[in-house]
Amino acid sequence: MPTNPIGSLHSSVLTAPVRTRLRQWVIGVLQKGEGSSSINFDEPHGDPGLFGPDSVTWRIHADFPGMMSGGICALMLQTLHPLALSGVWDHSSFRDDVLGRLRRTTGFVAGTTYAPRAEALKLIAKVKKIHGFVRGTAPDGRAYSADDPALLTWVHTTEMQSFLNGYQRYRDVELPLSIQDRYYAETSLIAERLGARNVPKSAAAVNAYFERVQGELEFGERSVAVLDVLNQIRLPIPVSGVSRELFLGAGAALLPPWALQKMQRSRVRQLRDRAAARGLRAVAPLLRAALKDGIGAHSCRRVGLDPALLHSLPLES
Repeated sequence: MPTNPIGSLHSSVLTAPVRTRLRQWVIGVLQKGEGSSSINFDEPHGDPGLFGPDSVTWRIHADFPGMMSGGICALMLQTLHPLALSGVWDHSSFRDDVLGRLRRTTGFVAGTTYAPRAEALKLIAKVKKIHGFVRGTAPDGRAYSADDPALLTWVHTTEMQSFLNGYQRYRDVELPLSIQDRYYAETSLIAERLGARNVPKSAAAVNAYFERVQGELEFGERSVAVLDVLNQIRLPIPVSGVSRELFLGAGAALLPPWALQKMQRSRVRQLRDRAAARGLRAVAPLLRAALKDGIGAHSCRRVGLDPALLHSLPLES
């Protein structure tokens, strides 16, 4: 049997009270996600959704430490695109509820990844309809709209690269390029159904995309303001050793070098980010043990798979 490049589940012994508090905290952080909280992930039996258990996407998106840190990294990257940022600035309540934006992102990703096919498509249609109302004029006079194919590609690509990097860094695994390419190819389905075009579908194409788009990016006053709000995000984590700064720093540690330079992130901040990354890697097994019965596990049982086997199934590259 081929070796599984995704690796095996870490195990951690937790007392029942600690496991319960951690699970309740995560549910509290991620509840009110964009539609996912109302989805029945247990039925209909046998429905693989848009991807299924043999996909790379199911495995990567089942990892809470990688997805949480990746989501934060993606939010930071998205502050660099003036038109995408204008939509957030004009049409969202991020200044009062930045956690809400993170919830909506994770809820949408969870729903489109694991929900039965009809529910996933319904969720995509709902978000696509919302995008139709998000339009306006940026400070430089350019018009923007959330359903602009180029902006959809930007948001999608920042998220998928961040999730993938978060998975690799905080699961301490380096996936073969062929597996990374599969992940980008699989998840491009969501972006294209939302209306994105020219979505990069391989690691090389993603790198080329970011190289090409950098001329459109800037780190302006609005970028600074959004990052300031993000730095104040409240994550009332109930376990000693796991802090708000840990997740924020671990997310920032995923930023690519070109973004660090554009954001003028100081050497001291980068050192603190790397320390936070080491901290998250240390507590990641504890978080996974507390969340072993999450959405991914329910979806596995829906298709007749023991959730414990999800990360041990071989992947053909």
